[in-house]
Amino acid sequence: MLDVFTDRATARLWKEFQRCLESEAAEEFLQILLTLMTIMFILNPEYRRNIKGFRGRYQFFSKDGQITMAAVFDDGKMEVKEGIIENPHITITFRDGRALLNYIISPRPDILGSILRHDVETEGNLNYLYKLGHLAKQLQLMMPRL
Repeated sequence: MLDVFTDRATARLWKEFQRCLESEAAEEFLQILLTLMTIMFILNPEYRRNIKGFRGRYQFFSKDGQITMAAVFDDGKMEVKEGIIENPHITITFRDGRALLNYIISPRPDILGSILRHDVETEGNLNYLYKLGHLAKQLQLMMPRL
C-alpha cells in the first residue's frame, strides 16, 4: 500500500515540477524541488549517493518575501524547513521566484552572471550553491516524460 501511495505522490510532484518549469508558478518551484529531492533521496540509492557524507545548511529567501525556506543536509538525509534556520553555510536571496527558476533550470547555471544582474545575492560558501545546482540538474534528468 505504501508503494502505491508513494508512486502516486511522486507522480503528482513530478507533474507539479513540470508545471512550474513551464509556467510562471516560480514561487512554488523551490518547495516542489526540495520535496522531490527529499523523496528521490529516499527512493533512489544512486541519487542518494550525491549526499553521502555531505553536511550543508541552506537558507533561501526572495527579496519579494514570497520565499523563506531552508534545506538541511546531514548524515545522508535532507530536511526541508519553512522559515529561518541558525548558522546556514550559505544564504541565497533570489530577486524573485523567476530568478530562482531561471538559475536552477539553466543548462549552464551562471552564478556570476546572476550576481551581476542582481538576480541572486549570496552570503557564505558558493560551493554549496554549485552543489544545489548539481542536485537540481540530476533531478531534472531523472524527470519522467509526462
